[in-house]
Amino acid sequence: MHAWRRLDNETRGNGDVIIIVAALEFATQAKRDEAVALTADVQQLTRLEEPGCFDYCFAPDPAEPTRIQVYELWESSECLAAHFEHPYYDRMASLLRGVGMVSSTNQAYLIERGESVYTETGDKKTSFFQD
Repeated sequence: MHAWRRLDNETRGNGDVIIIVAALEFATQAKRDEAVALTADVQQLTRLEEPGCFDYCFAPDPAEPTRIQVYELWESSECLAAHFEHPYYDRMASLLRGVGMVSSTNQAYLIERGESVYTETGDKKTSFFQD
């Protein structure tokens, strides 16, 4: 099973790691749940087989019954661009359209730095990126 990788300076290297955050809306909770079920295998295959894909998750939002929250993590701009040309991207888009996705809002972010939200002893931090 593919596990999320902590992105430290060594993992990032000189790459431009990209995170994608999105919200997909469906007409009903039943349609949303169908979309999650239908796309599970494509999500897994994308994670395992596409170069530069660290994470690819389309999950039901527990607070909004008609929404899927999307989280993607890519090693570089090149890897993300290649994903858009990959058959798994087309398959995912087709499945989502086929089940009746109503709208999609998405954004890509360039990750320049990362750090834990907790201290080494497990306490909550009160500030971030202060060094």
